Amino acid sequence: MIYTALGDSITFGENASSLAKAYPRLAVSALNSDSRKVRGFVLARPGWSSYDLLDAVIWQGSSVISHSSVVSVWIGGVDLAHAALASIRTKKQLAVKHIVTSYRRNLSAIFTQVKKGSCAQIICCTQYNPFPNSPLSVESIGQLNRMINELAHSYDVTVAPAHKWFEGKQAYLMYGYQNGKIEDALSGHLPIHPNDRGHRVIATGLAPYLIPRK
Repeated sequence: MIYTALGDSITFGENASSLAKAYPRLAVSALNSDSRKVRGFVLARPGWSSYDLLDAVIWQGSSVISHSSVVSVWIGGVDLAHAALASIRTKKQLAVKHIVTSYRRNLSAIFTQVKKGSCAQIICCTQYNPFPNSPLSVESIGQLNRMINELAHSYDVTVAPAHKWFEGKQAYLMYGYQNGKIEDALSGHLPIHPNDRGHRVIATGLAPYLIPRK
């Protein structure tokens, strides 16, 4: 069985103590057994937006995706983070609707591309909220996750509720967590990635979704 993880810096393993401690590799280790051999591939880079991931799926991912039994998609944090920081710096209201529309278009194209090139089961992760004490973040991530659920349903994609795994535990599961407010990111350090504990929580939550449906 081949599992391919598509994503951004979270999937890449940014701020994990090593790439071996990032959730894709932990999930593969959890799934491997005497009766099931799993190989894992990661197509993810820090800073990738949904558009960047779509581009990578088209131009870099087709070979490995075509042989995959299951593919996970975790993308969208960069789309929101850039827009949120811009809104704070310019003191203009965040146009959540515009971001969600653009994100929906890219995510839809990612699903289409994966389905076109393979028979893989697709798992799409929701976004957890790194800034639970900012109403703007609560509202915008809530909108994004509602859209993920709607779009996944229309594409017969399974949703893994990553936001529930982190809810109320962000301070414990995130690297460099401060006050849980968007303003924390203005210092230059983006406290948005899981720490090693966070990656373990993701791998534990995600692994059952990665076992292909019969």
